[in-house]
Amino acid sequence: MAEETNTNRDVRMRGFTGRALVDDALRWVDEQSKTLPGETIAFNVAHGRVLSGGVSSPLDVPSFDRSAMDGYAVRGTETEGASDYNPLGFPIVGESMPGHPFSETMPPGTAVRIMTGAPVPTGADAVIPAEYATETGETVEITSTVSPGKHVGRRGEDVSANSQLFAAGRRLRPQDVGLLASVGVTDVEAVRRPRVRLLITGNELVVPGNKRGEFQIYESNSSVLAALVHRDGAELESLMRVEDDREAISQAMCKPGADVVLVSGGSSVGKEDHAPSILAAEGELAVHGIAMRPSSPTGMGGIRQTLVFLLPGNPVSCLCAYDFFAGRAIRRLGGRSAEWPYPQREVEVGRKIVSAVGRVDYCRVKLNDGRAEPLALSGASILSSTTRADGFVVIPAESEGHAPGTNVAVFLYDSE
Repeated sequence: MAEETNTNRDVRMRGFTGRALVDDALRWVDEQSKTLPGETIAFNVAHGRVLSGGVSSPLDVPSFDRSAMDGYAVRGTETEGASDYNPLGFPIVGESMPGHPFSETMPPGTAVRIMTGAPVPTGADAVIPAEYATETGETVEITSTVSPGKHVGRRGEDVSANSQLFAAGRRLRPQDVGLLASVGVTDVEAVRRPRVRLLITGNELVVPGNKRGEFQIYESNSSVLAALVHRDGAELESLMRVEDDREAISQAMCKPGADVVLVSGGSSVGKEDHAPSILAAEGELAVHGIAMRPSSPTGMGGIRQTLVFLLPGNPVSCLCAYDFFAGRAIRRLGGRSAEWPYPQREVEVGRKIVSAVGRVDYCRVKLNDGRAEPLALSGASILSSTTRADGFVVIPAESEGHAPGTNVAVFLYDSE
């Protein structure tokens, strides 16, 4: 690290002698979070999953020439000269319906009634739309010409057999899953979803719905983290709540079964902040203390093959540390982009955004008349600041902030 972190020293009730730079912490995250191996999954549950292997089509789509209109199959050259003033008549020799084609060869000078999606009969090469045709008995009169190939969907024009539909690394959208179905693909190889364990610590915490003591608070970080884990494509392996007891925290942290363990609370320098020393003793405490605000007590490391992130207990700090570090790792493990999963908007600063050189700041802002203004009340424990804010601005360590009138990139909490 660029600054001394002293990760093997017990910092409880002593404080940090140095803090890692955000860029160094991010570099560690990227080094440790390699894409997980693939697994075979059914196509109908593949929405949102990232392919670990490419997918090719086993067949042509369509697999036959088909009508693009309701009307009459004809030979295009035989319609030459047809108009409102010169209707041309054709005997109707049958019909072609979706799934039930006209099974014979259509003789010259005739027509076949045809519906959208139905196979074009052998001998026909065009379709007259119904609005240019009048059927009388067994004859149809047409009032427009059509060139050969008009209103006919050719075999393979949508997808050709053996062509690649999607390359490895693609995150499947709803229409992608539909295309898989349309070519009869039932299974795909997708990156395994990361398994994430939430470990919530704190004697003062009460689960919503339970009776709360005078000096207790309702626990909310698990709700936020569970939603973020789902957003980033992982699955919740378990949610464990433990008191500030070293042995209980150690057992929950070291239990096998998760790719990532998120520890909420107990990451700082207080007397009951056991998580950092447990991680150092049982595995590796690679980073503890980061030059940023909020979330400076964040830690990270690993126990065997499991990544462990120590997230501050204050709700905003927890959210910030997750998005900067833990979420990035989870997204990378699942094959997704490591970048912020928030839409960005370039806006003008309406009121000065203050920071301090030497640390990265996560500043919540409100958009007023399209201009970004920092929230007046924005402490690390003020979760409502994130609900009142439209988004946030990341101020780099080398900046003292942004003056009114300058442009900044705002990361929007809402995706729309």
